[in-house]
Amino acid sequence: MFTYIKRNLKHMDKFLLFLSTILFIWGLLSIVSSSSRVAVLDYNLPVYHYFIQQLKMIGIGLFAGFIIINIPSEKYWFWVQLAFVIILGILLYLSFTGDDTRGAQNWVRLFGFTFQPSEFSKPIVIVYLSMIFERFYKVLRSPKENHNEILAWIIFVGCFIPAIVFFQKDFGTMMILLIIFGVLFWASPIRKENKWKMTGVLLITVILGAGIMYKNKGYILSNAQLARFDFYNPCSKYETGGYQICNGFIAINDGGLLGLGLGKSKQKYSYIPEPHTDSIFSIIAEENGFIRSSFAFLFYIALLYRIITLSLQATTIRGKFICLGVATYIFAHIFINLGGLFGMIPLTGVPLPFFSYGGSFTISLICSLALVQRVYIENKMKPVFNKK
Repeated sequence: MFTYIKRNLKHMDKFLLFLSTILFIWGLLSIVSSSSRVAVLDYNLPVYHYFIQQLKMIGIGLFAGFIIINIPSEKYWFWVQLAFVIILGILLYLSFTGDDTRGAQNWVRLFGFTFQPSEFSKPIVIVYLSMIFERFYKVLRSPKENHNEILAWIIFVGCFIPAIVFFQKDFGTMMILLIIFGVLFWASPIRKENKWKMTGVLLITVILGAGIMYKNKGYILSNAQLARFDFYNPCSKYETGGYQICNGFIAINDGGLLGLGLGKSKQKYSYIPEPHTDSIFSIIAEENGFIRSSFAFLFYIALLYRIITLSLQATTIRGKFICLGVATYIFAHIFINLGGLFGMIPLTGVPLPFFSYGGSFTISLICSLALVQRVYIENKMKPVFNKK
């Protein structure tokens, strides 16, 4: 067993590990700086409270990732089904009993920590769909086989949790889950005609569901959710919802080319709410300036390129889709977070990978990277599968 573990750790993708480590270290330093005022003045906590909490979450994530790396992906089938059922049960339970925290009813407190179970559903859905695509590859590709039960199964796995999360008022998580499902669905081995049929069925279901919801409640999106779509020129609406984005603009502008210096942000002093979470990049840009903060984009590009490359080199169908799903997951978080921060799309409050404070997302992200590492380890041990 020790030899097996040692071999797996030795065969990890060093470049991906290096990029991930650099980004997590940068993120920890950014959390120290951006959370200091909030910790001391708002919550009367030690100045390094959020740094220590994030470090603990990274530790939990590394432990979970260590387990994932040392389990052959062919054995994921049973465990991912069990994990899916558990997460589904927790989310259904929270729909009726959960507290409304930060506008969403999908938080749970455990062992002194607050977790968001819907975050864990992202890598679970990625692995589950990938395993289904591999397990039923020939059936899905065959024009003669009856696919209806498998197609219904795929829709259930990909869409049921986002539907629950939508009713829990977590629009950002719902969008990311749907983006992951959409990319994996259209890249899947499902025949093209079946993809269009399934898309039509889903659209009709959504329209009917929206109609029923509107008839019963009188609305589909709440006023708070609709207000987020009024994101154009946020500084003109400073007192009616645009203050967070506008102050983010001010922070980025104040940073200039070289920045104000680490720890010298002005906007973290009561201007940007919870600056160590979803809006952390504005603090990074203010303190580091355009030149240094741009390195985050270079690291992101390198990371995503590496994961996509591993997807193309995968020796198994499940490995191909796991890597593709993880790349989509990370990209969706980057795009939605920074797109909202830059005023390009509605601000939906999703974490920025590696930088934002958040235990559930951090654990989920590390587990997702561990899945990619497991695929890389298996890439080195098996011949490339026939992709035709």
